[in-house]
Amino acid sequence: MMDQTRQDAPSPWHEGELAMQRSVGVVERMDGPGRNFVRRAMPEQHRAFFPMLPFVVLGAVDAKGDVWATVRAGRPGFMSSPDPEALDVRLPRDPADPANFGMEDGDAIAMLGIQLETRRRNRLNGVIRRMDSEAFSVGVGQSFGNCPQYIQLRSSAYIRDPDVPTTVPPLHSVQLDDRARRLVEQADTFFVASYVDRENGEREVDVSHRGGYAGFVRVGADGALTVPDFPGNRFFNTLGNFLVNPKAGLVFVDFETGDLLQMTGRAEVLLSSPDIATFQRAERLWRFTPKHIVFRPDALPLRWSSGPV
Repeated sequence: MMDQTRQDAPSPWHEGELAMQRSVGVVERMDGPGRNFVRRAMPEQHRAFFPMLPFVVLGAVDAKGDVWATVRAGRPGFMSSPDPEALDVRLPRDPADPANFGMEDGDAIAMLGIQLETRRRNRLNGVIRRMDSEAFSVGVGQSFGNCPQYIQLRSSAYIRDPDVPTTVPPLHSVQLDDRARRLVEQADTFFVASYVDRENGEREVDVSHRGGYAGFVRVGADGALTVPDFPGNRFFNTLGNFLVNPKAGLVFVDFETGDLLQMTGRAEVLLSSPDIATFQRAERLWRFTPKHIVFRPDALPLRWSSGPV
């Protein structure tokens, strides 16, 4: 399976991704990379990468069909790959995390391993095989790497044992308050989850990184977020998913306090808009309207400082 070539590997792109690729005239150019680089198993460098990480970004879909992005931390080694087609994850259930309710046995999940101090990142998606309330395994559906573009350098340190949860309860709302709005408007990084149900009945979840200059996400008077889409790898996993299924989950991290701001809602892709020109280097925009917002103070046991280790 690891040796599949362009000739015998199926194209991974669904109609939404192909539509986005058509919009910039790269369908033929992306066919080969899709078949060669989006794998059905993890290459050795990915299998070695995930166990090094102190946190992972997850995308999950709850029973109502809402998609959530989250960040979970553990001591390096809390993820391990027993073989190229599986990733074992030791993470206890966390009822304060809305993504927790989309992480049952048989649920589809997305994972992003990202190392901010080196700007490395690798993605995978697959299906959960839950062992118990403390651990699960992911059967790999797709595995692929991403370039380091737009990743801000940061180094992290623990301020408490990652097995010790915060005692601060989450706050639920339907609109951004001043604190949440400031976090979004000052952010240079966030993560976004999306999903589609494929023609064969399989659910495919994705979670990805978005980065830019501080303030690159704008919040309108109506509480909707406008996000620039900068030049990238032309896979269009996120925006392609939005075209098929306009549901999105966002998570913003306050790297100084460990707070998490999680939102689920609807996304709209704007391929042509006069507002595109107001965002430096943007090729297109997308708008996100939150439906349910969860602010989780002190959710993470890590704190980050700018720059590499």
